[in-house]
Amino acid sequence: MKRLLIAALLAASFTSAWAAPATALADDGNYRPRINYQVYLGDYLAVKKGHPGDLIFIGDSITEQWRWGAGNPVWKQHFEERAFDFGLSADKTQHTLWRLENIELAGVAPKVAVVMIGTNNVNDTPEDIAAGVKAVMVATQKKFPGIKIVLMSVLPNARAGEKMAIANGLLAPMADQKSVFYLDLAAKFTPVGDNWKGLSRDKLHLTAEGYELWAADLEALLPTVLRAPK
Repeated sequence: MKRLLIAALLAASFTSAWAAPATALADDGNYRPRINYQVYLGDYLAVKKGHPGDLIFIGDSITEQWRWGAGNPVWKQHFEERAFDFGLSADKTQHTLWRLENIELAGVAPKVAVVMIGTNNVNDTPEDIAAGVKAVMVATQKKFPGIKIVLMSVLPNARAGEKMAIANGLLAPMADQKSVFYLDLAAKFTPVGDNWKGLSRDKLHLTAEGYELWAADLEALLPTVLRAPK
């Protein structure tokens, strides 16, 4: 009996040590409790119905603000007619993961997903942030079979700049140049005084210049992504 108990404890310890972190487990704590988010996304889906595009942008408020924030003019110029914006304010990796697994996106059939997520996971380790981002990519590939992914670096910010830089070092090797391509946009957001180029006064969200930098780098990469054999 004692041996069985010890074996059970060892097995439990082993399982716990290898369990996925919270960042990689779907959590409905951001979308489902907020009716306004559901209405907002529902209205957007209705507008985009019948107008599928080649791209889907997946992320948090930085992605969301392509459409209504500082990125709007750039979005209209580059992506309005060919992209779906699946960004939502305050999302952590686990929240985006939940939305991918639970929100019906009928009619959205992108060839490429642009994934930028993780900046709100400020209380998590770089390793757990990277695990969460990877889980989002896996969920994206499951939802859209055959899709290619442009994995964006997490941008610098005043809350956890060093931590995000370490996380980026873990994200970059995830690119295989076949189905996943890494785009180090953070390298373009260089320090300027106590802020970074392309960031607004809150040292987190993007200015119009930041979105221009993003659009330029992405447009330069997309032909390579689309030509890559599956």
